[in-house]
Amino acid sequence: MSDAAPDEGSPDLPALREPDLPRTMKVRPKALRPGWTTGACAAAAAKAATTALLTGEPQTWTEIALPSGRRVTFATDRCDVSRPGRAEAVVVKDAGDDPDVTHGAHLTATVSWLPAGGIQLDGGVGVGVVTKPGLGLEVGGPAINPVPRSMIEASVAEALDAEAMRAGALSAEPRGLRVVISVPEGEVMARKTTNARLGILGGISILGTTGIVRPFSTAAWRASVEQAVSVLAAQAAETSQDPVLVLCTGGRTEKGAMLLFPDLPEVSFVEVGDFTGAALRRCVEHGVRRVVFVGMAGKLTKLGAGVLMTHYTRSKVDCSLLGEITRAVGGPADLAETVGAANTARHAYELWDAAGLLPVAGLELCRRVAAVLERFAAAECGGAISAEVAMVDFSGLEVVART
Repeated sequence: MSDAAPDEGSPDLPALREPDLPRTMKVRPKALRPGWTTGACAAAAAKAATTALLTGEPQTWTEIALPSGRRVTFATDRCDVSRPGRAEAVVVKDAGDDPDVTHGAHLTATVSWLPAGGIQLDGGVGVGVVTKPGLGLEVGGPAINPVPRSMIEASVAEALDAEAMRAGALSAEPRGLRVVISVPEGEVMARKTTNARLGILGGISILGTTGIVRPFSTAAWRASVEQAVSVLAAQAAETSQDPVLVLCTGGRTEKGAMLLFPDLPEVSFVEVGDFTGAALRRCVEHGVRRVVFVGMAGKLTKLGAGVLMTHYTRSKVDCSLLGEITRAVGGPADLAETVGAANTARHAYELWDAAGLLPVAGLELCRRVAAVLERFAAAECGGAISAEVAMVDFSGLEVVART
């Protein structure tokens, strides 16, 4: 960060704020419909297939327990027991009103007998394979997260117990079951996710901590940001390199950031969205000490004002900061007043550009953002980072200013 950044003892430093997420993203005339996670659907498919294998009868519906203990019912789209010693069931994911790329996915469970006891859980077609550390999953294993794994195993065990009770006694030598979870269209769906960058190849992840998808919740995005930082740190530790985290506000800024840092590995780039504060916390936790933030005028203005969670329902762009910057870099008073009253940061950006102040004013904004990031890491996260900031134009590809 430049030594022109504001002094930490200055009374003019903005207060650091990280607002909580709203329970819903917008006020709507009717309630949004929740949906089900891939983990819940996989558990339901596994229980239906197990029951079909045990009874020899196709199942049209099944009931499972969510981690909360709540019991919910799922319809099966297909259930097949035509092959000896094997059954298969499909549950179609309904994501409710959430814009989820896995909505409509066919979560398929194929169950077969094993000679020894226990439940063996594997991933099939369309379920990603973990190839990098830092995800909390075994490298080389299927991308089935811990809570969904527990739900699947518990649901299969419940079916086995129900059949044992129906038969009147437990078998003296219980056989084991192999459960394979697959998603026939999962590899195509995964192209719309960050799985490949995180080292999850060949398909989607089986996710979920509650079994329920909350519509338009950005909690999943925040979790993916935190997970991406963990993967970067783990990979850097393996190679004994000092990790550099490049936080980008979206797809366009990420393209610009990759042009700016062509030698960095892909895992270094994270679409942080609104969750800069969450990313910095995970950085400090994992010892990532160098952070670069690449963004456009709007997000940088919020960060420069000390706002670390920038969702539009919790913070607004305050162009008075940009008016102050205009004065600080020697802009005329009338321009500073106009910039300070601008409707949007983009409008202020255009005013700077027209006045020939964009490079110097943009640099001052970047310096202030870098100061906020470093101060937040020290004050709120308990660790030191070195922050660099780059402002890009609205194509995301051209760097306008950089500390």
